[in-house]
Amino acid sequence: QVQLVESGGGLVHPGGSLRLSCVASGSIRSINDMGWYRQAPGKQRELVANINGGGSTNYADSVKGRFTISRDNAKNTMYLQMNSLKPEDTAVYYCKGTILGWGRYSPMDYWGKGTLVTVSS
Repeated sequence: QVQLVESGGGLVHPGGSLRLSCVASGSIRSINDMGWYRQAPGKQRELVANINGGGSTNYADSVKGRFTISRDNAKNTMYLQMNSLKPEDTAVYYCKGTILGWGRYSPMDYWGKGTLVTVSS
């Protein structure tokens, strides 16, 4: 089995920073794309940023220049550095990984359970 666990969420004032982490564990042969998504109350889940195995990144327009996605392949860990946070960034943040497990023939998408980020004064 493969698990993804997010951490680092919390309450922060507008303009502040947070760093989210997502650790993948279990029967992992390789990890392809990884990404951060978020879901605000009453809204659909949306892509925040993603990163492929080679380190190429993609960001939602709403976070460009403020958020930075990165990964440490040796630790099966992905990060999201969030700066200049705004109230509209408030959401549950989820990580997703496209992972090939041992004994499987094709990669599958796995999701974490999410971590809450609240930006408020």
